[in-house]
Amino acid sequence: MDTNQLIASLPARIDAIVSRGAKAHPDHIALHEDARTLTYAQLDDAIDALAARLAAAGVRAGDRVMLIGENSTALVASLFAASRLDAWALVTNARLSAVELDAIRAHAKPRIAFYTVEASDDAAHHAQRDGASVESLDAGSIGAFALSAVDATSAQEPHGLPSDRQCAALIYTTGTTGAPKGVMLSHRNLLFVAAVSSTLRRVGFNDRVYAVLPISHVFGLASMCLGSLYAGAMLRLAARFETERAGRVLSEERMTIFQGVPAMHAKLIDHFTPRGGLNAPSLRFVYCGGSPLDMTLKAAAEAFYGVPLHNGYGMTESSPTVSNTSLDAPARDSSVGPLIPGIEARIVPLDNDDTGELWVRGPNVMLGYYRDPAQTATTVTADGWLKTGDLARLENGSLYIVGRSKELIIRSGFNVYPAEVEQAFNSHPAVLHSAVIGRKVEGNEEVLAFVELRPGCSTNECELAEWVSARLAPYKRPSSIRILDALLVSASGKVLKHRLGTLTN
Repeated sequence: MDTNQLIASLPARIDAIVSRGAKAHPDHIALHEDARTLTYAQLDDAIDALAARLAAAGVRAGDRVMLIGENSTALVASLFAASRLDAWALVTNARLSAVELDAIRAHAKPRIAFYTVEASDDAAHHAQRDGASVESLDAGSIGAFALSAVDATSAQEPHGLPSDRQCAALIYTTGTTGAPKGVMLSHRNLLFVAAVSSTLRRVGFNDRVYAVLPISHVFGLASMCLGSLYAGAMLRLAARFETERAGRVLSEERMTIFQGVPAMHAKLIDHFTPRGGLNAPSLRFVYCGGSPLDMTLKAAAEAFYGVPLHNGYGMTESSPTVSNTSLDAPARDSSVGPLIPGIEARIVPLDNDDTGELWVRGPNVMLGYYRDPAQTATTVTADGWLKTGDLARLENGSLYIVGRSKELIIRSGFNVYPAEVEQAFNSHPAVLHSAVIGRKVEGNEEVLAFVELRPGCSTNECELAEWVSARLAPYKRPSSIRILDALLVSASGKVLKHRLGTLTN
């Protein structure tokens, strides 16, 4: 792949991929949800109409438009409508609490808020709290939505800039610290990842993509949503993951691509295996990302789907993709694959071994953190290296993620990588998934484990301790194991380890 040629071919703004699709194949389905279906031409018209409505409400180029919703035609159209006005899409999940949304809003100071009230009860509740007015476009092309009053004090940001300098999306992420940061992603950031990821997956006109990953999360936004539309595929939108319904859609609606987080795959396997499995013969590409994939789940998923379970690595600050396993040579181990074309990486050693902090550089690296130049300077070097904070190693051209540098546990002088301990727990037949953190004690750190069991399964802490003791060196064994009804996860399915620490107090 000639990445320079690919970058030169990218449009200036993300909404142009829909316009291009409308010209090339106007009657092909772009979006399908339970309530409606939009062709590429209809989606392009809806974007124009919504952009005109936002402009009439007072949205200007350089404004932040806060999108509060769940996956729907309204959310996708509003994302592109903001782009068409050269405004920033501040994409947030309606499942966030009022406190969380208010904190983001106070920091970003958006000009207006847009709520996908038809597609999301949570969005409707937030809209009601905000006093937003419900309306729809002519012919109800994207369903009902709500608009807040305009904030007259919201200032415009620079606009009309080249693709690699103009912010397209502002995504707030808590990372492992719990402190939200607004990640500014440019049009080129997102288009580059959309183009590369869809090319590597060989996404095409005939693909039907199950779009259940939240578009408010960068994984769902760039790789799933933008990547699929860039390639002319159909997005089958789902507001949230429901196990029975997901299996039915994958099977009956003949989905060809399914990207999910580990918990989604684990729940599908547990639910459908006792019923004879999942009959989804059209699936050709199944992917797992968003959090570490252990080998037990990988093996179970590949037996369940009948195709390789691909894996990759990324983060919000890298738009998100850094590496992917190869379509033609799927990984047989825990590798997250080779770097995608156009990306450089270096491992900055922490000790004398081959593991260190991963730094990456390329067209996917963010513009910076919004209104936080100090944190931006700490995270991205002057010559463009993004310090990921993740511990990794490169081996035979493939990348292996060991864990977060801030999650590294140093016990009695030995490094303990949480992912390795989690894999030991996840290999137990009763365990759905687990999370391991460290806690400082006088002169040392101890290892704490939190476990969620599979539905209908039972075990206890003593049995789990015996299980992992047979699989881990003594210094890696947890001093505490706690079984929870459910692990604390974000809207995208990622375990919130920084909140698990509060359960130990």
